[in-house]
Amino acid sequence: MSGTLLDFEKPLEELQDQLVKAKQIAEKGKVNVDNVIKDLEIKIERTRKDLYSKLTPWQRVQLSRHPDRPYSLDYIQAITGGDFLELFGDRQVKDDKAMIGGFGSIDGQTVMLVGQQKGNNTKMRQYRNFGMPNPEGYRKALRLFKLAEKFNKPIVTLIDTPGAYPGLEAEERGQGEAIARNLYEMSILKVPVICIIIGEGASGGALGIGIGDRVFMLENTWYSVISPESCSSILWRTWENKEKAAEALKLTATDMNALHLVDGIIPEPVGGAHSNPAEMFTTVKAEILKHLTILKGVNPEERIRKRIEKFCSMGVYNE
Repeated sequence: MSGTLLDFEKPLEELQDQLVKAKQIAEKGKVNVDNVIKDLEIKIERTRKDLYSKLTPWQRVQLSRHPDRPYSLDYIQAITGGDFLELFGDRQVKDDKAMIGGFGSIDGQTVMLVGQQKGNNTKMRQYRNFGMPNPEGYRKALRLFKLAEKFNKPIVTLIDTPGAYPGLEAEERGQGEAIARNLYEMSILKVPVICIIIGEGASGGALGIGIGDRVFMLENTWYSVISPESCSSILWRTWENKEKAAEALKLTATDMNALHLVDGIIPEPVGGAHSNPAEMFTTVKAEILKHLTILKGVNPEERIRKRIEKFCSMGVYNE
């Protein structure tokens, strides 16, 4: 279990403190506390399962932002075994550090991996612009998608962003156009495309690399046009109602799957992806390989047709 506990995980804090003290006593060797340690471990596991069996939408939002949660580069390094060649730049303005991508090998299969990257500490968060890409990031992603198509390599995108960068300079350089262009181009890519939401999936920032043959969400992630805080501030002029907003937005993986807006949910270890990253990486890798095998067996024209039909069938509208 990660050392950083969220508000709703406080019941675990006292038990974990007791376990640490018991282990310290055991190390000194003066008292046999093996039974105490075993009982505490059982209690911790039982409490954890109970907590995670009834998470609210807001608690899942909190988990998606957990500071110890694995980010895109962590997944890429793990599922490729380090066999990853990162590529840089959009060939127009600059290299956007919030968007990473390149060719990697998954069990001998070459794949184009693209994702948003947050930072692990304050300095890296600033360097990565908190995972909020500028237009250059989306144009860089599109360049890599086209490169993958040129060499007939499948694409896997990892989505984890609080949204595209909303600054004036980003809008001046065509943020909206860059995202819109990606939506169009991704819909007609001739190679298989798998999109996985591994953390936050906010607004067009997420959708800009989220058009695929398969779109999956990790169990404790969210996907919505707006964050609960921003929704609360618009409707109630305060962030205080963010929990109510999270409930109303239907942004959890369960909600999105029920509404047929994603193709499935990838289960996380009890305690969240950060509680057992190795298990999470193994699960994600297995899902990628399984669906790549299925998608490769489909004719490219048929894949494109089904991809477009899937997204066109979402929502309700009148002409």
